[in-house]
Amino acid sequence: MKFVETLRPPVVCLTVAAVLVITAACGGSGGGGQATSGAPVSGQEATKEGVASPAAALANPAPRDGPQAAEAPATAEVRDQGSTVSRRTGGEVGEHAPEFQTIASWINSGPLTMRQLSGKVVLIDFWTYTCVNCIRTFPYLKNWYAKYASKGLVIVGVHSPEFEFEKVTENVLRSSRDFGLEYPIAQDNDFATWQAYSNQFWPAKYLVDKDGVVRYTHFGEGAYDDTEAQIRGLLEEAGADLSGVAASGKTERINDPRAFNRDPATRLTREIYGGFRRNAASQGIYVAHIEYYDAPEQSLFYTDPGDHLNQFVYLQGPWFNGFEELRHARETEGFEDYIALKFFATSVNAVIDPKGGAPFDVQVTIDGRPLLPEEAGADVIVSEGRSFFRVDQARMYEVVALPEFSSHELKLSANAEDFSLFAFTFGAYTDGP
Repeated sequence: MKFVETLRPPVVCLTVAAVLVITAACGGSGGGGQATSGAPVSGQEATKEGVASPAAALANPAPRDGPQAAEAPATAEVRDQGSTVSRRTGGEVGEHAPEFQTIASWINSGPLTMRQLSGKVVLIDFWTYTCVNCIRTFPYLKNWYAKYASKGLVIVGVHSPEFEFEKVTENVLRSSRDFGLEYPIAQDNDFATWQAYSNQFWPAKYLVDKDGVVRYTHFGEGAYDDTEAQIRGLLEEAGADLSGVAASGKTERINDPRAFNRDPATRLTREIYGGFRRNAASQGIYVAHIEYYDAPEQSLFYTDPGDHLNQFVYLQGPWFNGFEELRHARETEGFEDYIALKFFATSVNAVIDPKGGAPFDVQVTIDGRPLLPEEAGADVIVSEGRSFFRVDQARMYEVVALPEFSSHELKLSANAEDFSLFAFTFGAYTDGP
């Protein structure tokens, strides 16, 4: 899951155009909680037995987490200062770090084991390539790898996929190259390593000492200075000379304080999902149309009510509600069908999959007009009175990058029937996306 701090606003009463009828039934392996980035959730269906409005669904959001961990970790015997001691195996500080398990493929490396890495300091980083929170940590990971790999640090990125297309090795390989990740990457498609660490978050970092013991953990973005200090301390314990390697210094980014007020109507927009499985979860209700929840995997014609609330998406035209995605259900010529939302943020990103079809353009408008160059995300082209981006692979697209935290109305539209929206993510950093 992508990790984002969740505050619990008080219950509020807002006027809405429709009441959404939904309840979530949890079950199945790997089910339970949902990551902030949208961890896989199984065995959840919507029924018409309960009643909730978009405002009520937002009023008391539950913490988001990833697939639930497997049974309690085993106990291992490890050597500690010459004596044999009993230590549990798992991801908690003080436990013996688990082995990599059921890895689908290795990128940038042959297969590795924790036993092989004995004597090294190992940083395990759980990530998935469309997770914006993970992406924001890459500059720090690359910096640590460049500075400390020769001093005994091994970074292993454990890629535990959020969506089905993220299980494809070609996609992970391409994304790792695009992001410039040169350290070993293990494809944890079945979440076996994730569960061995009892992990719950994307991104998540587990720092393991030369004896194979977890000594430090951090979940989510931030704490970069602290994490680097821990890396340096364990490397020095292992005998590394860091006298010629300076620490990075202050590296923390700052969120606009307005983003985390307690009013869901004006605070930072939560991560929004298009797929039925997450909409039908207890933490869901992202699509603000009652008919969406009648059944999954059906194409319906939606009419945008025109009165939008923060935290939800609104539809115009025919859309198919797949389990993971919201897909445009016809080909058009004039961009007449769209996904709309009111957001509070500095940046907006969209996870989109072309579903194997030909590349297509997604037209973007903000407050009923094209984006200005100074408002456009890195993937958006502003030209000849239009703002749009080209979808040619399954990934996260940077759509909006505003100079400051503010509220706007956003619309995305494509003529292609392959336009599949998986998620929107939002940022509130004062220094950009």
